[in-house]
Amino acid sequence: MTNTPHAYTPAEAAAVSEIAVKSVHNAIDKRIIETHLIGSRGRALTDEDLLRLKLWYGVGSILSAERRKRLFDTIDQNPDAETVRADDYLIIDVARAREQLSARAEALREAERLIESVKGVVGVEPVFKRTRVPVRTIAAMKAQGASTAEIVEGYPSLTERMVELAEIWVVAHPARGRPRKLSEQGLKVKSAKRLSLRNANVSKPSSSTS
Repeated sequence: MTNTPHAYTPAEAAAVSEIAVKSVHNAIDKRIIETHLIGSRGRALTDEDLLRLKLWYGVGSILSAERRKRLFDTIDQNPDAETVRADDYLIIDVARAREQLSARAEALREAERLIESVKGVVGVEPVFKRTRVPVRTIAAMKAQGASTAEIVEGYPSLTERMVELAEIWVVAHPARGRPRKLSEQGLKVKSAKRLSLRNANVSKPSSSTS
């Protein structure tokens, strides 16, 4: 993660860590991670909280809750460690998890710089700056199976990077109320697919028995 501290809402934390926002709130409620109150943002999480989130759910199928808590204690005691041994056979690649979080956090900040809501432009719907292209529409098209190349072809004012950033921005800023279907926006659904969350990297060292 970067040296500059950042504060994230639960939705932003979900977007950066690639953990469902419901799971983020569950981790907060169970005190797996702590939250802080920052002005009008309400619950706020730090970079270290995001690392705990990613590792907690990333190794959840491998380590018990108690062993995951001991893992956090070990990381707290060795904050600069690139890898941490969780048990005799499992090594956690903490540096890789931090790199992934840092990259996604920067992508979210980049998206924030490229997206705005202007009164009178598409009904105050968030759009990419200097365009009238609704960000949520682009994210919905991606979720329904449209490729980045197809979207850019249909919206020449966008770049491939802008299409990619639409997805993380929408997760960080969930719309209120019932989401509008693509058909309600005059768009045709091509196909549907499920997107899986990427777990934190773990590796097992080779071992031999005598």
